[in-house]
Amino acid sequence: MIKVKCSFCKQNINKGTGKIYVQKTGKVLYFCSSKCEKNMLKLKRKPRTTKWTQEYQDIKKGTKK
Repeated sequence: MIKVKCSFCKQNINKGTGKIYVQKTGKVLYFCSSKCEKNMLKLKRKPRTTKWTQEYQDIKKGTKK
């Protein structure tokens, strides 16, 4: 079984749930919820500046540069 992570919040996506978005360039984005999809595509937010994402938590703890 392939583990898929959300392209925005980095949470695991269960099989049969979530959305797949393919950009014109061919890049595939996976989203666990419409909240993540809207934040990335419509609102153009970055995961490192959004407080509830895993990437922000890693930066805050200092484990990721």
